[in-house]
This record gives sequence, structure tokens and C-alpha cells, in this order.
Amino acid sequence: MLETSARLLRLLSLLQSPRAWPGSELAERLGVSGRTVRNDIERLRTLGYPVDATRGSTGGYRLAAGSAMPPLLLDDEEAVAVTVALRGVAQSALAGMEETSLSALAKLEQVLPARLRRRVRTLQRYAVTVPADRPAPGADTDLLMTLTAACRDHERLRMEYRDHSGASARRLVEPQRVVNWGRRWYLVAWDVDREDWRTFRVDRLTPRLPAGPRFAPREDPGGDAAAYVAGRASAAAWRHRARATVHAPAAEVLERINPAVGSVEAVDEGTCVLHTGADSLDSLAVHLGMLGLDFTVTEPPELVAHLRELAARYARSTEGSSPAASSR
Repeated sequence: MLETSARLLRLLSLLQSPRAWPGSELAERLGVSGRTVRNDIERLRTLGYPVDATRGSTGGYRLAAGSAMPPLLLDDEEAVAVTVALRGVAQSALAGMEETSLSALAKLEQVLPARLRRRVRTLQRYAVTVPADRPAPGADTDLLMTLTAACRDHERLRMEYRDHSGASARRLVEPQRVVNWGRRWYLVAWDVDREDWRTFRVDRLTPRLPAGPRFAPREDPGGDAAAYVAGRASAAAWRHRARATVHAPAAEVLERINPAVGSVEAVDEGTCVLHTGADSLDSLAVHLGMLGLDFTVTEPPELVAHLRELAARYARSTEGSSPAASSR
């Protein structure tokens, strides 16, 4: 059981989250009785923390909005999580955030207890990130805030958008989500003129403010904006596209692939078609082989020829090996 002072800090930390905590759940988290929780709530109120209490099935305790909080209340796991997050932001595709994130990380270290400070510094020193093969343009923070505000307020957005060739065109969209995929940011939006969903690289767009009139919000494309972006962004980079009939149910194939790998179209209960692609024929062959399922490639012809060449090469690699020797 936590000592009283430590328990009060833990209780205060829980109450900071944007939800109502039933007394029974708080008691379970703190390892005390309901009566002790009620007494601790009164202690917090005596110390000046306005803790609201509501009744009913969705009721509970929560800290009133705008309350002044102690400078830092982090347990070991939270401190490590914040460290990882700040390091990630420093290496992310957010333009101008590296210095800000490292500054926040330094401030965090100074207020942590020595024990936690040592753990955090160890994590920083020995945990590294593989750099991207090719640097990608970062997204401006103010631009991200503008786009996310338009998504939140359901306001149409007029913008100039440059395609991969550099040609610029005006677009009118209804912004839905801003998605970070890899080292780039994408805006998922309903294109008003084309009457369909589109993805736009954030570093290629320039919004024209103020935003337009409000619109009725829609469901995310395919029910998952992140998966939609992953599939579209990957497909845009494919040099080779393939169509393979997989001799397995569509649900089973979907469980084995990432949305960025391709899309699955059911044919019948035991067969489906996988539309996929990659930057090279070798990568395509690897992706298909790693399904662990029987498949038949119908296109493109160069992939069919490549798979035949690989099959012959693999067959030659086992020539002279007896079944008994290979099973040992």
C-alpha cells in the first residue's frame, strides 16, 4: 500500500486525465478502501485542488478544468514514455521542433529525481533511431495547426497544391484528418470538385485563409484514415504493380498483410485477389512468398518470368541433396 503523501500524488496524477474516475476504480488503482479514497479526495480539496464529483453510471471524480497543478507528476513508466516521445518528435518530420524538443527534454531531466534521471539518460545514450534513407521535407507546425483546426471545425479549405512535377492548381476540399506516415505528413480530405477522397502531401500545399463555410462531417475513408494514407502513399511509390490470385479466404490474407502492402478483393469463400506492388521485382517476390499461402500471379508478365527464374534457381540449390539429408 502506498504511503499517504505518495498516494495523494498518485491520486492527483490520475485525476489529471480527462475522464471521470469511479471511486471503486480509484480504490483498486491505489490499493486502498473506498473510504480512504473519499478521505484523500477531501484532503486534496483542503489543499486547494477543486475535485468535482458526479453521480450516475458515468460519474466519478475529476479535477476541475483550469486547476493549477504541481510542476511535474510522473511515475517511472510515464517519465520513460515522455522521454521516448520527445526524442521521437526531435527526429520527426515536424519542421523546427528538434531544438524545442531537446530543450523540453533537458528541462524534464532537471526536475526528475536522480534515480529516474539516470534511467532517462541511459535510454537517451543507448537507444538510437535508424535515420531515413532519404531526408523528407518537414511540415511547418503552424500549418499543421491550421489544417487540424479546419478538420476539427469542419470548415472547407481553399488551397494551392503542387503535384510531383511542380505544377500548381487550386483545390477546394473538406479536411478530414492529418496523418503522419513515415517522415511525411498527409492531409486526408474530400475533394469537392472530384467528389472523392484524396490525400495531399502537407509540404506541397498552401492554404488560402480564411477557411470556407462549414460542412457535414463524413466517416473516415474505409473507416481508417491512417490505413487509407498508408495504402495510397505506398502505391504512389511503386515501380511495379502486381495482381495475384491467392488460394485462401480474403480475411486470412488481410490478417497477414499491412495496408501499405496492397488491397485484397474477395472472389469466393476460399479465393481472393491481392493487388500489390513494390519498387523491384525481387521485393514483390519476397512479399508474395512471405504470405505463406499458395498463389497464382497473372500480371505483370515480367513478374511471372521473374518468379519462374527464382523457382528454377531454388530448385538448383537443392540438387544433389537427398530428402534424408535435408530433413536432418
